[in-house]
Amino acid sequence: MASKLEVLCAEKGLKMTEQRRVIARVLSDSTDHPDVEQVYHRASKLDSKISIATVYRTVKLFEEANILERHDFGDGRARYEEATEQVHDHLIDVNSGEVLEFTDAEIHEMLSKMAQNLGYRLIDHRLELYAVREGCSAIK
Repeated sequence: MASKLEVLCAEKGLKMTEQRRVIARVLSDSTDHPDVEQVYHRASKLDSKISIATVYRTVKLFEEANILERHDFGDGRARYEEATEQVHDHLIDVNSGEVLEFTDAEIHEMLSKMAQNLGYRLIDHRLELYAVREGCSAIK
């Protein structure tokens, strides 16, 4: 069965080699926001012939086709997730690097009102919260 990213690639008319399929599956199966190195390590377990260069090229291709979103969470690594129509935000634990996704209708409403007060209609937003667990200090 094809992964969600594989289906999106087909819809966009992208040529899908077997290595691209493996990379698409790895990205679709990810529950975190992996960087290219993490994608490479996961993909190479499925296909030992995949090179890091292939992963870089494929991730760039997917990003340019708007089926993959790139994030910079301040740790010096580009991280990726499937592009989605669902608006969601991120909370980043600065100590562990863990990224939690969340949605909050009140935040979206507040941002829409802010845009409206400035004479605009909000069409999208990106919110990243950088935090530490209660009782912990930031190690950065």
